[in-house]
Amino acid sequence: MPELPEVEVTMRGIRPALSDATIEKVWFDDLKLRRPLLPELKKLEGGKVTEIKRRAKYIVVNTTNGSLLIHLGMTGHLSVLKAPKERAKHDHFELQLGNGSIIRYNDSRRFGLIWYYPAGVDPNKGDFLKDLGPEPLSEEFNSEYLYKALSRLKKDIKLSITDPKVVVGVGNIYASEVLFAARINPMRRSSDLSVDECEKLVSAIKNILARSIEQGGTTIINFQGADGKMGYFVQQLNVYGRKGKKCPVCGTEIAMVVLGQRSTFYCPCCQKN
Repeated sequence: MPELPEVEVTMRGIRPALSDATIEKVWFDDLKLRRPLLPELKKLEGGKVTEIKRRAKYIVVNTTNGSLLIHLGMTGHLSVLKAPKERAKHDHFELQLGNGSIIRYNDSRRFGLIWYYPAGVDPNKGDFLKDLGPEPLSEEFNSEYLYKALSRLKKDIKLSITDPKVVVGVGNIYASEVLFAARINPMRRSSDLSVDECEKLVSAIKNILARSIEQGGTTIINFQGADGKMGYFVQQLNVYGRKGKKCPVCGTEIAMVVLGQRSTFYCPCCQKN
């Protein structure tokens, strides 16, 4: 599943084509994504794009005719076409712009989301965004906030930092990497972390997510940016997907444990605590 860096890279990739553009036509098929593609999406036609941003793992496109909310799900991908091109098998949605560009959404597993909010309705107050925690790269997300948030949580720290109500955008891949960087065992009880450990964890989250964005995200299976390029941060992964291989720091074999039904990778030596 695309995580925060991949969604940020995608948002940045489509923003040049969308900025100040007029949406001339909205096309979508009749196949259901996470939610049905509703006729109301047509109301975007004739609207001018006023803002493109990311919130958590969602892309928000604000226009004079309402807002478009996009979630890539497991296999969703947005691309920018400079000229019309025959639609592929899993193309489900597109925006045809007045500047000649086409923003096209492809999703083979159809777990993504394309949602419309009428003009005057703030997507941040809608069901998908209203209960989300702070952005990890914001000033709001700091050690003081995290320590307070974790103090009431008894679950494993890996499960807490992947909870979007605690902090958004830290998915399965990056959770393993940031816990390794902070030298924290993924099975530690969240409420047991000290202020100093929270400081290290916040620093690791900010650093690793920022580096991944710079590298175009992480391509494990099929992620690619809006320009078709793969994410190169996969070359810098220290523990994720490396079960049985040597830890780059101490040489101990990387271990794997299933937490919250997701594979979690860590070094038993470097992450004793």
